[in-house]
Amino acid sequence: MAFHFSSKALVVASTICFCISPINISNAAEQPTETTEWWQWRGPNRDAQVGIKGPWPVDLKETSLIRKWRVDCGDGYPGPIVSKDKVFTSETANKTDEVVKAYDRLTGKLLWSTSWKGSMSVPFFAAKNGSWIRSTPTFDGESLYVAGMRDVLVCLDAASGKERWKVDFVEKFGTALPAFGFVCSPLVDDKAVYVQAAAAFVKLDKKTGEVLWRTLQDAGGMNGSAFSSPVRTKMAGKDQIVIQSRTHLAGIDPVNGKVLWKVAINSFRGMNILTPTIDGETVFTSAYGGKAQLIRIESASDGVASKEVWNADGAEANMSSPVIYQGHAYLHLRNRRVVCVNLTTGKTTWTSPKPYGDYWSMVANGDKILALDNKGILYLMEANPKEFKIIDERKISEQETWGHLAVVGNELFIREQKGLSAWEWKSAK
Repeated sequence: MAFHFSSKALVVASTICFCISPINISNAAEQPTETTEWWQWRGPNRDAQVGIKGPWPVDLKETSLIRKWRVDCGDGYPGPIVSKDKVFTSETANKTDEVVKAYDRLTGKLLWSTSWKGSMSVPFFAAKNGSWIRSTPTFDGESLYVAGMRDVLVCLDAASGKERWKVDFVEKFGTALPAFGFVCSPLVDDKAVYVQAAAAFVKLDKKTGEVLWRTLQDAGGMNGSAFSSPVRTKMAGKDQIVIQSRTHLAGIDPVNGKVLWKVAINSFRGMNILTPTIDGETVFTSAYGGKAQLIRIESASDGVASKEVWNADGAEANMSSPVIYQGHAYLHLRNRRVVCVNLTTGKTTWTSPKPYGDYWSMVANGDKILALDNKGILYLMEANPKEFKIIDERKISEQETWGHLAVVGNELFIREQKGLSAWEWKSAK
């Protein structure tokens, strides 16, 4: 997801941001690590790392990176979802409807479109970037799970677009309509779907939409649910889902919803936006109005426990989730600069000499990172802890580009504010 704010105003934009039955997660160690698809927020393992260590562009010149097709869409910030033969996206149309569309992956031809009534207006100080759908859908090989702005979750048949079920959390639980809309991107395993909605963290049966449990109910912060998206992992020998609510970072037992551990995260008005990033037995995060932190998860007599390894000023994030490579986090900050943080010490090893856009979505392949800012500029940079190095850059859209990049093999899929495009690069021999 992308969640935008400045020193003068808070602007929210959630972007936020596979093969048959791709997400079969009984624990994180069993997740597929190679795929020719991009089925969820931040990719195969929700860490913005490509699944296949294949070709990567050496530059971004017009002879190397070529646009295959582009289609017009309604307004929206979701990241593209890529299956074997389709590309899915969602949009807000006519300020009244939310629409989900499937396109042919090869040609961009529209295959189906499904819609429902569901638009809303965000607060005036967040209106600069529009009241458009933000959450990135999730695909499990058969169904597409889409979060609508008015705190609704819709399950669609991915082949036809037919609605399978729909849950209205405001109606079901009597919770407040989220002021900035449904921002969290759904997490799916073989039996369930997990979201931050209904001012809590919720597990639903993915076949029926039945709510199985609701935990970490949150009455604090601004109206509505949290913004961050959950991550499935295994730490200290325990399968768990790591979430960042408005006030806490926590590990949740996916079976029963029990809170395994919890750490307070200070931020401005509950603006904990980043997706928690896992590195071994640790979790890295940073918050707007707070600090960068590294939390270690350890075995304890009663299960698992959390311990802060370090916290550091100077790496205050805005809304762009980081990528991690060889013990270093590459992070776009509140001040719009990019930094490299040593995860062992918490020290910043370098800071970019100039600020960039309000948002960066990054995807890494080894020591190379593709980064798309909200101004439509694509960057190719090194994941190098010694120096900040941009290898190449290219303006690829005249529109705002808040949707998270989707990178599959030598294909790149980009969601523009009012469009969706597919690109392909040629690598040097």
